[in-house]
Amino acid sequence: MKVRAILIRGRNLPAFTIAMFAIFIVAAVDSSARGSKSSYFRFEEFAESQLFLEENATDGDLGVHFKVDGEPWNRVILFDSRWRKLVDVRVTGNSRVIGLTELFNESAEPSFDDLPREDFLKLFPEGEYRFYGRMVDGGWLGGLAELTHTMPEQPTILSPEEGEEIDVSEPLTVEWKPIPDPAGSEIVNIIVVVEKDEDGERTRVVSADMDPSATQFTLAPGFLEPGKDYKVELLAEETTGNKIISEQEFETEE
Repeated sequence: MKVRAILIRGRNLPAFTIAMFAIFIVAAVDSSARGSKSSYFRFEEFAESQLFLEENATDGDLGVHFKVDGEPWNRVILFDSRWRKLVDVRVTGNSRVIGLTELFNESAEPSFDDLPREDFLKLFPEGEYRFYGRMVDGGWLGGLAELTHTMPEQPTILSPEEGEEIDVSEPLTVEWKPIPDPAGSEIVNIIVVVEKDEDGERTRVVSADMDPSATQFTLAPGFLEPGKDYKVELLAEETTGNKIISEQEFETEE
């Protein structure tokens, strides 16, 4: 295949148009070099493409998470709202032959002491983020994810209290204040997690998805062991997927 220089006249073409044009040219050249007869102009949407923030209000840190899921692919690229490449994942070795279908990743979560919240958010500005994937058969996948900086209010756990001793023969009631909707958004999910902390390792005891209007969750006797350290996590999620977590530690009586 001969590739000739192409002049694009006009400087006001949308960035998306330019990027897609470049992707198709690269795909055509690559396919020709491999002698492939695959339809490199075929373009499908990812079955799922997500990007959201997760803040731990108790620890004082913040991270960004993303997930894509679709037909078997061997490369995925993520561009931010300013068309800067953030992630470029290439599948190599034998895995490249069959490809991957799902990818979930989360960034490091530096403390606000090391990277202030406002500085972290500057690294990931609001707007549309674009995922592109190269399928095993030569086609392309695409997906959009809207990232916002809208966060729910920090949940307030009322019980158990920090450091409280709990009788394992009695039900454990986790109670919290009502979580208001953020401006321009809504609370869509509340998750309660109870974990056991033993030898520095946390083991999940239970995780429950709650209605956004809920303010308590009761765990029946028999789930907790006597003389152990535990932690309650309360997670609130808003419409665009951003999440915030509060934590409370407690222990059980011998």
